[in-house]
Amino acid sequence: MQTSPSALVVSIHDVSPLTRERVGEMLSDLAALGVERTSLLVIPNHHYRAPMTEDPGFCQWLGDLSSRGHEMVLHGYHHRRASIEAGSAPLEKKGPSSSLRDHLITEYYTAGEGEFYDLSEPEARQRLDRGLEDFQAAGFHPTGFIAPAWLLGEEAERAVRGAGFSYTTRLKNFKDLESGREVVSQSLVWSVRSAWRRQVSRWWNASLATRLQGNPLARVGLHPPDWDHPAIRTQILKLVGAMLAGREVMTYDQWLAHLRTQ
Repeated sequence: MQTSPSALVVSIHDVSPLTRERVGEMLSDLAALGVERTSLLVIPNHHYRAPMTEDPGFCQWLGDLSSRGHEMVLHGYHHRRASIEAGSAPLEKKGPSSSLRDHLITEYYTAGEGEFYDLSEPEARQRLDRGLEDFQAAGFHPTGFIAPAWLLGEEAERAVRGAGFSYTTRLKNFKDLESGREVVSQSLVWSVRSAWRRQVSRWWNASLATRLQGNPLARVGLHPPDWDHPAIRTQILKLVGAMLAGREVMTYDQWLAHLRTQ
């Protein structure tokens, strides 16, 4: 028996004053398809140079989107891993992170964007509290936290739960933090930093969309640079349009509510 309605969640990552114009274009294109609600992953101070609390126009724009059914999700604090920032204070980490695997994940795979990958619980909680303060100052009370690049370490996850968030997601699943229940659902996501990555992404996502047709939850994770590449943009809109058949468009918090009623 299916545990909930077949759903489609489209999320837009890295929403900040730096990406507002491009995100607006993405939302317009999605709305033209019939996707009129998304989960917007907002960075409170994108790369240390775009504090949302100092941009009333941006906060007002988010407020308008929220009133139209879009969800505001806390997405890290700076998004960037502070240890690679020039002049930044060293982080208190959960343990040694100098292994080749950690280096490849945090510097090559994510281009240094894995902010919550290896934070200690106290450091993670400090950033979460700052993010919540900034959101609340703008009138938002998020139920979800999604780590940059979906990289959420064990200690950081405990901090997320302790901060009162109801859910999180990783690349391959959605997790109800209250019950611990996980729903397997791999997100479509595109890598556009080079021509070969774009080519592989188009092949991979076409294949993944086909394989996940029977999954109760379909997830599409978008990033503003995706719209810089016409072939990627076209494929995304084509796949999202096909997914709309037989699926209800939801935000992540709406999916959580459905999940908890089953």
